Amino acid sequence: MAEEIKENQNQDNEKKEPEVKEKKKSKKDAEIEGLKAELEKTKDLLLRTAAEFDNFKKRTERERTGVAEYAKAEIIKKLLPIIDNIGRASGADKESPDYIKGIEMIVKQFEALIETLELSEVASAGDTFDPNLHDAVMHIEDENLGENVIAEVLQQGYKFGETVVRPAMVKVAN
Repeated sequence: MAEEIKENQNQDNEKKEPEVKEKKKSKKDAEIEGLKAELEKTKDLLLRTAAEFDNFKKRTERERTGVAEYAKAEIIKKLLPIIDNIGRASGADKESPDYIKGIEMIVKQFEALIETLELSEVASAGDTFDPNLHDAVMHIEDENLGENVIAEVLQQGYKFGETVVRPAMVKVAN
């Protein structure tokens, strides 16, 4: 009888083994499906993030271009009255005292524009030569000036904030 009970238990175990294996398999399949779904969500999030970043880059570039165009237009607006006055002066009698006055007024307008744009001159005679601000195009020997001192400014240079717009061309004493 004990043998029969053992045999019945063995048969029951054999029947249960496929069921247990089937349950384990379905559990793994469910876990795999869950991981696949999570992977798809992550892929989708990554693609969306990449697309958003690409759109951000394009939008930023458009805005930067717009700001640059606006800044150029503002400078051109400030130059137009000076250009108009130069046109008027070119049609005037060059020998008249009004012509000279007109040219002086144009120079003053340019100086005011430079001040408005917050440009600053970078060289004057007697300054120490700085290769970051000045281009030495000539050297002279002068006992009255020290070494690396600007003797003459041949073409003025300008800077905007800390950015050199154009270096000054200078004559430097050795």
